[in-house]
Amino acid sequence: MLRPKPLTGSNNSLFANWVMKNPFLAVTDTGTRFISRQGRLFFVFFLLLSISISPVHAQEDPQVASMTLDECIDYALVHQPYINQSLIGISIAKTTNAINLAGWLPQVSASANAIHYFQLPTSLIADSSGVRGAPIPTHTGVTNTVIPELSATETLFNPQLLYAAKAANLYVKEARQVTDSAKIFTVATVCKSFYNLLLTLAQINVLKEDTARLDRNVLDTHNQFIGGIVDETDYDEAVITLNTSKAQLKQQIENIAPQYAILKQAMGYPPKKQFNVVVDTAQMMQDIAFDTTQEMEFDHRIEYQQLQTAKKLQHELTGYYGLSFLPTVSAFYNYFYEYESNTSSGLFSTAYPYSYIGLSVNIPLFTGFSRIENIHKARLQERLLDWSQVSLKAQIYTEYTTALANYKSNLYSLQLLEDNEKRARNVYRIVSLQYKQGIVAYLNMIVAESNLISAEVGYTNALYQLLSSKIDLEKAMGDIPYNH
Repeated sequence: MLRPKPLTGSNNSLFANWVMKNPFLAVTDTGTRFISRQGRLFFVFFLLLSISISPVHAQEDPQVASMTLDECIDYALVHQPYINQSLIGISIAKTTNAINLAGWLPQVSASANAIHYFQLPTSLIADSSGVRGAPIPTHTGVTNTVIPELSATETLFNPQLLYAAKAANLYVKEARQVTDSAKIFTVATVCKSFYNLLLTLAQINVLKEDTARLDRNVLDTHNQFIGGIVDETDYDEAVITLNTSKAQLKQQIENIAPQYAILKQAMGYPPKKQFNVVVDTAQMMQDIAFDTTQEMEFDHRIEYQQLQTAKKLQHELTGYYGLSFLPTVSAFYNYFYEYESNTSSGLFSTAYPYSYIGLSVNIPLFTGFSRIENIHKARLQERLLDWSQVSLKAQIYTEYTTALANYKSNLYSLQLLEDNEKRARNVYRIVSLQYKQGIVAYLNMIVAESNLISAEVGYTNALYQLLSSKIDLEKAMGDIPYNH
């Protein structure tokens, strides 16, 4: 029978190679002592990260930035395109208000008319001799006329301008709320992307540990096979399990680049520029806690605030249509500097200036019932927004109860899965010793190893789910801090 050559652990270990080649992650651990049970959970989890990734510091490029979660959020709040677009929207709203309110300022214009008559107009003038008869046709005016004109108009009252003045602050407020909504969405997305990246790195660490352990199992099984202690199938089963773990490890390693790309997109970070994520475990442990007893307030949600602003704007529009029957009053002043001459050469030799001032009143007596229909339409739109508020409240409450239930269940699951992981590790240790002593078959080793991998992966998934569900709960309650 052909027997395989002896193997060494270094020939099959992808664990250390990936550590030395991975340029992405730098993890700092500032947590040393934790009192609560949850604190110990996160300390164990992130301690695994810091221990297994620590060699990266030696290979780390000093020119590559290192960013914590808060630094990622701060960067996103400055560079995220969606946020910057909404900030421009605020400027657009202010500029639009300035345009709409410009009608309150004096409107000054200048114009000029130049007229040359090929044939002077004719006027019928009564005979000056005193004898009543037919009027005498008489040519009036001069051949050349140039009349520069300066006009000034000042609006004293206009319902449309009054509406623009009352709604100006609401339009700016509406634009600011769009920006706040963009910031909240960005913070939540960056946090989830950051945690998702940590989940991938944690899964890599789990699989690296499993791969290293399976690597040793293959070596031990091979040596036992050489010594005739175990059957060839045990060695084949060990290699199969190792190859499966290697494939899973490779898949997760390849997932790092897409996870970084998602995080960069959420931050507005240059796609081809690299940075390292830095985890402060002490701060992370403090952030995981959430007071689930506090009451949910609808007005904390940005969507509810936006709807209230929309209702105020609609109410102002209804008021405008109600006052649209009022007259438009404006004062005007016109100044003319008229030049007249029958010859072109003497046109500008003499001027005949004149001016006048006046008051203009425009009363809309009948508009084809459009004013009445506009009022009716505006009131219907107000009722529509009232029903939108009812629907929004139901939606917000559903999101809140769902997020609260997910957070509580994920916290409970984390505690149970931690216990599973400890028990699975202990079972694997005992079965491994029994197998080496020839007490149990290798099938027991495979089952114990499979259970341990499942428990470890389930534990890391539970950690991510808990962090992610906290973000959802904060968003549902309107408590996501976005003004860093």
